[in-house]
Amino acid sequence: MTVKQLTLPELVAACAELGVPGVGLWREPVQAYGVEATAGLVRDAGLAVTTLCRGGFLTALDPDARAAALADNRRAVDEAAALGTDTLVLVSGGLPAGSKDLGAARERIADALAELAPYAEEHGVRLAIEPLHPMYAADRCVVSTLTQALDLAERFPAHQVGVTVDTYHVWWDDRAPAEIARAGAGGRIHALQLADWTTPLPEGVLNGRGQIGDGAIDMRAWKGCAEAAGYTGPIEVELFNEGLWARDGREVLKETAERFLAHAIDE
Repeated sequence: MTVKQLTLPELVAACAELGVPGVGLWREPVQAYGVEATAGLVRDAGLAVTTLCRGGFLTALDPDARAAALADNRRAVDEAAALGTDTLVLVSGGLPAGSKDLGAARERIADALAELAPYAEEHGVRLAIEPLHPMYAADRCVVSTLTQALDLAERFPAHQVGVTVDTYHVWWDDRAPAEIARAGAGGRIHALQLADWTTPLPEGVLNGRGQIGDGAIDMRAWKGCAEAAGYTGPIEVELFNEGLWARDGREVLKETAERFLAHAIDE
């Protein structure tokens, strides 16, 4: 998504050229290109698919909408397995229309996980609940903190359900370092993503993730926190940014790799 202006073949070629070993894929471009075709493309390039994004949106009250969401998440699991990744990132969903009950919405997520987690395990896929910044709680994700995400995940075995740690969403939370340690102790850090927080946020805020090094987040410190908790998996950079999307994608990918080395790797 950081360089969504690139086609999948262009992305794979650019990663190979820059020595980027893995990529987190999003379902929409994968579906457009074809799941099996994408799997072959990345496999032939020697590129690992680190995660698939996204499943989730599991808070619906309407029975038909709930059934449709569960079916879509099973398809997402199938796609992740076909792509060779063991991690499906979940954005849990916001409040249903007319509802103001955050607690009930989170319980519906737990109910959905009880159905989806065994299915994911059968396909060798883990579900990774991603808490989103509280500004998204109403319309996108009622899970706003790592505490809330872990409270849900810990109802299930760690090899079935864990969490995604995204600096953009958790950097403000003074409890987050302790919750990362909690997640690590339980083997539940299933994905780590980096993005910076820059201000002022753009209108609509969704596409306001800053390039690494341009904002307020100490990337090296958060990476170190995850590693101290035992995380040894891949690290993704996920940037939703209209300015970056308007530029040459290969240039943006090169810049992102350089910023990662400069701001996240130990000196």
